[in-house]
Amino acid sequence: MSPLRWDVLGVAFVLALPLLLLGLRGDFTAEEVTLRLPWCLAAGWVVVAVVRFAVTSGTPPQRRATPEPADDAAPAPADTTG
Repeated sequence: MSPLRWDVLGVAFVLALPLLLLGLRGDFTAEEVTLRLPWCLAAGWVVVAVVRFAVTSGTPPQRRATPEPADDAAPAPADTTG
């Protein structure tokens, strides 16, 4: 799975928003922001990989066998009353 897929980049951007906002506010320097941005990309890749693994089933679902029709020609039980 490529780390530059649209879903990975989207998740990485969402994870990087707080970092970018802290950089704009002045809590982080530009150097600190650029050093931490690759971690957002890596975290986005991990999140997408885990979600894809959880959604994708390892084995296909097995079909249930159809029940066999009842045999109508079977003899009725004998009446033992009387």
